[in-house]
Amino acid sequence: MFGLVDCNNFYASCERVFRPDLNGKPVVVLSNNDGCVIARSNEAKALNIPMGAPAFEYKDVFEKNNVQVFSSNYALYGDMSFRVMTILSKFSPDVEIYSIDEAFLQFDGFDLFSLQDIGIKMRKTVYKSTGIPVSIGFAETKALAKVANKIAKKFTDRTGGVYVINTEAKRIKALKWTKVEDVWGIGRQHTKRLQYFGVKSAFDFTQMADGWVRKNMSVVGLRLKRELEGKRTLEIEHLKAKKNIATTRSFDKNYRTFEQLKERIVTFSVTCSEKLRKQKSCCNSVMVFVHTNFFREDLPQYSKSILVKIPYSTNSSIEIAKFACKGLEQIFRDGFTYKKAGVIILDIVPEMPQQLSIFENSNPRHKTLMETIDRINREIGNHKLLLASQDLGRRWKMKQERLSPRYTTRIDEILTIKA
Repeated sequence: MFGLVDCNNFYASCERVFRPDLNGKPVVVLSNNDGCVIARSNEAKALNIPMGAPAFEYKDVFEKNNVQVFSSNYALYGDMSFRVMTILSKFSPDVEIYSIDEAFLQFDGFDLFSLQDIGIKMRKTVYKSTGIPVSIGFAETKALAKVANKIAKKFTDRTGGVYVINTEAKRIKALKWTKVEDVWGIGRQHTKRLQYFGVKSAFDFTQMADGWVRKNMSVVGLRLKRELEGKRTLEIEHLKAKKNIATTRSFDKNYRTFEQLKERIVTFSVTCSEKLRKQKSCCNSVMVFVHTNFFREDLPQYSKSILVKIPYSTNSSIEIAKFACKGLEQIFRDGFTYKKAGVIILDIVPEMPQQLSIFENSNPRHKTLMETIDRINREIGNHKLLLASQDLGRRWKMKQERLSPRYTTRIDEILTIKA
């Protein structure tokens, strides 16, 4: 059996943990740069504030209904997620962290235990330890566990936030209740195609012929169909190293000179290198791209990318930035105003063991240097130590006008209690 644990309205719930006065009040959390709504409390959903609603368009709605609006506090959400996942790992040794607020747990061999009771205990433990409410669904497959979780969350008063699909009758009833557009893994285009053929529910989808599903939805769709039929095809996936790492940004203004672009490319290379070292990997190639603002039809347009092979495996910020700049030199053209650029590192391999070359290898002194830079930046704050080719006075900062304190990760922002 699989269990899917989903934190309810996670970002909004994190804000409420340290602001209990917000319980029962509408709360929304905005995306990067306070752009649009990415999380809503149940009270905000009741006001028909849609997911993705542009903040500036709903400003009057927020004020009229006294909606509490927060900027994204990723430091807080990440730490709270880590706490929740740590607690869940005590209930099963096999845990797949699916997203910041979801996790699959495997419960094979629990035949003599009541999963309903285990789920209730998990829910109470997580809430008591973190203040985050969760919903839990159990089923034979991961796709059915997703369905069970939706039922647990939708009918909390009757399910207690926990629902177990452990009989054929429950499976069929749950699938008939689930709309096809709400099935995990079925996107908009597949939904339109299925609805055209009269498929309205998840149960209708399981009645489709295997051949049709494979032809129109590939083997991925066929696996999903079998999962909904109760045939286990997806297993717990453990964390794997990324196959490529990218850092891309749109600029705050148009750039014209090579030096301006070079500084950005170096900074992006450093960010990618830090991520590479964090997962204990190296890379063998780097891709660089630049392009102009395609929305400015009054300006000449240009877009170009280049893949640069590195003759050895490395995760040194200095070396990766050097080869990225070589790529930029080849694709840069005068006479254009550039709006966006990016660095993507590819051909990622484990840091150890490493295949050495007879003629050229990474500078061995960089390893100790990079470890020292990473350690200092962790202790005193990210990006306090930079390469000389970076702009020492530049710090990219998101617009966060409604940012709450980072209660759990900054000692100077810790919760203050007045006795």
